[in-house]
Amino acid sequence: MVRILPMASSIRPSLSSLKFSGSSSRFSVSLLSHNSTRKFSYCHLGIAVPQLQSFGLKASKLLREKGGSLSISAAAGNMSHASTAATQENVLEWVKQDKRRMLHVVYRVGDLDRTIKFYTECLGMKLLRKRDIPEERYTNAFLGYGPEDSHFVIELTYNYGVDKYDIGSAFGHFGIAVEDVSKTVELIKAKGGKVTREPGAVKGGKTVIAFIEDPDGYKFELIERGPTPEPLCQVMLRVGDLERAINFYENAYGMKLLRTRDSPEYKYTIAMLGYGPEDTNAVMELTYNYGVTEYDKGNAYAQIAIGTDDVYKTAEAIKLCGGKITREPGPLPGISTKITACLDPDGWKTVFVDNVDFLKELE
Repeated sequence: MVRILPMASSIRPSLSSLKFSGSSSRFSVSLLSHNSTRKFSYCHLGIAVPQLQSFGLKASKLLREKGGSLSISAAAGNMSHASTAATQENVLEWVKQDKRRMLHVVYRVGDLDRTIKFYTECLGMKLLRKRDIPEERYTNAFLGYGPEDSHFVIELTYNYGVDKYDIGSAFGHFGIAVEDVSKTVELIKAKGGKVTREPGAVKGGKTVIAFIEDPDGYKFELIERGPTPEPLCQVMLRVGDLERAINFYENAYGMKLLRTRDSPEYKYTIAMLGYGPEDTNAVMELTYNYGVTEYDKGNAYAQIAIGTDDVYKTAEAIKLCGGKITREPGPLPGISTKITACLDPDGWKTVFVDNVDFLKELE
């Protein structure tokens, strides 16, 4: 569904992977309609647009202002601006109603068979399908805990001849919910896996966790939790401005802020965002480390893919909120699946995929 090329974009056709260096403009725009006020913080609406108190003003009244120098065309211009503001409000309201779900997390590995073996034998995942594209010199493997049409899954990419990638300092970890962390850790050790944090209560809490690394160095947090329909439950990324990131993910991506936790003793704050409760859905864990505004993203981690009912409206909302579109909305050549791709204010890439087209592609 989403394709990766060496050291570049994971979308076919290949896209620019330039880092988005700009930040979203920080406007708090009030759209006035009678006595009600709606605010969209941090969304780049271009300019605050005042609405006329009445669109039925007589021309003679308009001409009396400023000694008759105000033209009817100026009033028409104001009406046009007000209409644009109403359209922008409609788009951002639509985002909240769109049927969205996290579909895939995409990243690159140096040995596909080795990684598949580790994920299936140590982490209990299933190999859902493989796809080899020899003309473009790469292979995909899809792994997870249930079918792609209802579960968040991993999309691994192996680029022919590339056996190592730089994970960088910006990517954090993936989260997997397990019923017994200690038993899972023992199994991983028996299979030769690397444990970087032994099982124990999370700092400042009671939840039992552990950390491991896969053969390529990607970190996984094992979280002790009862049976869940979505064991692959988290993607943690580091951001340089948490408030900016939260507002962008809420307004542009339509996610809900589930909770935040500040840990001043360890100098970091996290925010959990997603499309449903974190005990039954995959969520984003955004982490802000005090005073750190930039990170090295490396070239290993690629993107998140999210389902949407309309990639065109999605792209419009992302632009309104200060995101950068790296692939304009439309069908992919050859398979006709409609997508759009963007960068958030921190430069993290996300691809939105048409829900109906995604299901057809799986067939």
